[in-house]
Amino acid sequence: MRYSQQREIIRDIVFSTNSHPTADWVYGKAKKSMPNISLGTVYRNLKQLTDQHIIKTIYDGTIARYDWNKESHDHLKCVDCGEMVDIQTSNRERLKTVVNDKHNFDITDVEITFIGKCHKHNKKEKKE
Repeated sequence: MRYSQQREIIRDIVFSTNSHPTADWVYGKAKKSMPNISLGTVYRNLKQLTDQHIIKTIYDGTIARYDWNKESHDHLKCVDCGEMVDIQTSNRERLKTVVNDKHNFDITDVEITFIGKCHKHNKKEKKE
């Protein structure tokens, strides 16, 4: 893959956050340093970065989000604010084995997202 200043800036934007940004979010940040960049260019470069295993694409329903952390990990997602954070769970390998044995299914990867309310929203409800 040839060097591209646009791709480098997009990569740096994804690596600068733990928020699992969408392409639109990356586009908004990229426009600050490259006003002429198009949303299509952002999508194309995010795909290239994913194809080269520099970043990882994770799906939040039908929304693609991008993650610099390519290690196996899971996520917590808040239903109120949409924030998604990384967590480590301890039973991934056991879960893979159980599913494989029970369903004769060759698992290549596991992605688990726990959905609920983050501490910011739990505190608000408890006060009311």
